[in-house]
Amino acid sequence: MNALELGVNLFVALFALVDPIGNIPIFAAATIGATAAQRRGVSVYIALFIVAFLAFFFFTGLALLEFFGISLAAFRIAGGILLLLLGLDMAREDFLKMFADVDPTTDTGDVRGYARRRFQRLVVPFAMPLLIGPGAISAVIIQAGEAARIGPAGTAAGLAAIAGVGLLTMFCFWLTGPITKVLGDVGMAIIVRVLGLILCALAIQFILMGLSEALPGMFAAGVTTPYPAGGHGG
Repeated sequence: MNALELGVNLFVALFALVDPIGNIPIFAAATIGATAAQRRGVSVYIALFIVAFLAFFFFTGLALLEFFGISLAAFRIAGGILLLLLGLDMAREDFLKMFADVDPTTDTGDVRGYARRRFQRLVVPFAMPLLIGPGAISAVIIQAGEAARIGPAGTAAGLAAIAGVGLLTMFCFWLTGPITKVLGDVGMAIIVRVLGLILCALAIQFILMGLSEALPGMFAAGVTTPYPAGGHGG
């Protein structure tokens, strides 16, 4: 694998795992009543957090896990359990209400202050672990090892992929207004329920992968890797 392939692979994996498009309904619920400028401000804060957090794990992830004596398998299991609980919460009827602005009378001219307050409210559980979950962190840690093997070009490609995902996430959230007008409240609620179901399934997959690494031979290969490359015969 060369630097370009590493960057492309990491970008595609992170964009799928962060899933900014699927999380637009939650972001919309969290910024109800905000102006377009205020939403853009919140988007910038979230994008910067994504880039900074993933870059931190890109450089220190493996060393950090080793320092605390945590295996990647244990990290995947713990993260999977956390995602499973979040996915079950998303199936609840009042899930979107937990992100609602408790102070809807915010001054529409206060862009920076509003963005900062909303971001502080959304760091947990929206920015992490919903956007940045165990899958995204694991992908970054694994590719960081490959980048170290390639050298400076690999490191640059990995950082470019992380920055690209942060930038694309920001642009997706900038489009929240037009998208919510098309979907409506019912459409957004349906998407969140479906996303919750997918998140639960993804969480179970992380737990199974972690258990298969910790206890080799416990599960059949088709359980932990249901769609291996080249396994789709026609």
